[in-house]
Amino acid sequence: MPKWLQIRARGRFTLATSALSLSHIDAFYGDSHVLGDVSFELGEARMLGLLGRNGAGKSTCMNVTMGLLPPRRGEVAVFGEPVGGMSPEMIAARGVALVPQGRRIFKSLSVRENLVVAARKPDAGSKHAPWAADTVFGMFPRLAERRNQIAAHLSGGEQQMLAIGRALMGNPRVLLMDEPSEGLAPQIVAEVMATIRKLKESGLSIVLVEQNPKLVFDVADDIVILNTGRVAVVSTPAKLEKDGVDLRQHLGVF
Repeated sequence: MPKWLQIRARGRFTLATSALSLSHIDAFYGDSHVLGDVSFELGEARMLGLLGRNGAGKSTCMNVTMGLLPPRRGEVAVFGEPVGGMSPEMIAARGVALVPQGRRIFKSLSVRENLVVAARKPDAGSKHAPWAADTVFGMFPRLAERRNQIAAHLSGGEQQMLAIGRALMGNPRVLLMDEPSEGLAPQIVAEVMATIRKLKESGLSIVLVEQNPKLVFDVADDIVILNTGRVAVVSTPAKLEKDGVDLRQHLGVF
């Protein structure tokens, strides 16, 4: 495990440079307590794999981060700046973008219109080359071929590429990806994961939410596993493999 990563009590780890941190988050849907004292941190230019079964609280963490669900307790910070209480638009302006579960593209708009409507200037602290429609098309040639096509007519894989491209148009420093492989054929999953690797190599800080641990362990630097709304495991893929940790109690069959 890297020297700058320290395991602390209550399942929390700290990083020398934190792109995103959730600290002691309690979140509810109505009277249902869905996150309990959840804390984890994403290091700058690193990828954190957030794993767990259905209903474990993975997507809720993303909703809390984006301001879509205010926590009852705890704090969210982006590059050390607290963003609790901010609107999703203000959090996006701080350099956070979400590729949502289910894609949620604008199906009545063309591919290019989906991208243009999400365009945002880079944050002043961004170290990344700016994204524009042409750079998205360079990463996804199939979208370039279909730039004038109505998004509803795209295949599932193409819609997922568009959802990723739309998030990148916000020029984020932190990219949240919620179940990007969901519902895709294995060949398309491989293409999407190759894209995610490229984004990681570009220096983006990424949270990858997945149910499939094999996909995550192949690309993530750090691993957080949620079980019934609480942090159960905080580690790295290499350490989990070295220690022979049995993840079936948290993830089911693996």
